[in-house]
Amino acid sequence: MEKLITVFTPTYNRAHILHRCYESLCNQTSYNFNWLIVDDGSADGTRELVSGWVEKETKFSIEYLYKENGGLHTAYNLALDHVDSEVFTCLESDDLFTPDAIAIIERVWPEVRDSNCVGFITLCKDMDGKLIGGRFPEEMKTVLYREHRQIAPGDKQYVFRTEALKKVFPMPSFPGEKFFDPKYRFFALAEIGPLAVTNEVFDLVDYQPGGLTNTMMRQYYNSPNSFAEFRKLYMQLPGRSPLYRFRQNVHYVASCCLAGKLGRAIPESPRKGYTALAFLPGIVWASVIRNANREKRKE
Repeated sequence: MEKLITVFTPTYNRAHILHRCYESLCNQTSYNFNWLIVDDGSADGTRELVSGWVEKETKFSIEYLYKENGGLHTAYNLALDHVDSEVFTCLESDDLFTPDAIAIIERVWPEVRDSNCVGFITLCKDMDGKLIGGRFPEEMKTVLYREHRQIAPGDKQYVFRTEALKKVFPMPSFPGEKFFDPKYRFFALAEIGPLAVTNEVFDLVDYQPGGLTNTMMRQYYNSPNSFAEFRKLYMQLPGRSPLYRFRQNVHYVASCCLAGKLGRAIPESPRKGYTALAFLPGIVWASVIRNANREKRKE
């Protein structure tokens, strides 16, 4: 019988904590899901660990895909090539699902299925049960992906219509750059439809020292083309203040500088006036990023 939900877990050298994801899925009150693990080049025994689970697990299926290390965005690309379930959600390798997570998705999804929504959005808590960020107004029914953080700041959990995600993926890639956040493509979902809103919580977040959240300066330095693309997207978001647009252009110029394409910054910018104003501050910020990474390498 085909399962409603694919739970996708991208992982890289997380064998020491991946068992928590597995245990949280084993403890679900419903097993109407498949677990898809994409291993982004781990060298810590992840393959052997997961193989043991695959052999013994009977409550739900586990599919394990190994690839050379290329970054989270490439793991998403591979995952969406293999998914055929109606619903897709991500369980990060350092997070847990509450025991009723799948049951919540099963309960909410019928209200979303026949709408124009591309999925629905829920809240997150930390491991101590504290809400991360804000709640959505109770009267709010839908929100565009690109606008939800202005309304309810903080990390959120997403349950996507797989068909909608496949329309905006795969992610572009730049040779040698591994830090390109998949939300770059999530923004494109706004052209297809909104997300339904619920203040349910089923994702418990545990930020790890080596995770993407904690390595931003290194990401900035090592993936400048990817960051430049993100800034071009941000500077075009509707309803943003002039100060916000200026800041995005400073980051954009800095990324172009780090990528060695400073001369193309203004010609390729969707906001050329702002980019011209941000040119010198952006060069200064690029220097700060370089120095920060040099100091980090010395530690």
